[in-house]
Amino acid sequence: MYAIVEIAGQQFKVERGNKVYVHRLEANEGAKVEFNNVLLIDNDGKVQIGTPSVDGAKVAATVISHLQGDKVAVFKKKRRKGYQKWNNHRQQFTQILIQGVLAKGDTLKDEIAVEKKAPKAKKEVSAEVEVKKAAPKKAAAKKAPAKKAAPKKAAAKKTTKE
Repeated sequence: MYAIVEIAGQQFKVERGNKVYVHRLEANEGAKVEFNNVLLIDNDGKVQIGTPSVDGAKVAATVISHLQGDKVAVFKKKRRKGYQKWNNHRQQFTQILIQGVLAKGDTLKDEIAVEKKAPKAKKEVSAEVEVKKAAPKKAAAKKAPAKKAAPKKAAAKKTTKE
């Protein structure tokens, strides 16, 4: 069973257990949210299409985390005018876990547990630092003696015709 639902101005195809990145929602992490603007429901080939949305249908979800997307560079230039402008931004997203697609009169039977990633532990730096002994330096190979420059030739004498 899947549904097409509109979340924060965008349409998503969702199923139970999917993790979806949507534009930033105002809900806190761990909060349960419901989306009522369901445009289509497909239940094993039985399709319900909304006009514009399916009556009584909703999608239940849980907010996993709020995060930022990759950096987007915006560069504007007008040639031969000396105009250049750089802007960068990182889009704010919310990751949600779809708990279920509910048709009219359905209720959510069991919830999917949200797995939170443990924050990465910083490596502990011990007070005792092992000092590596420097390896003995090997004697450098002797270089070949530099070549001497060839003696300069005497300047040619100018002769004049008499």
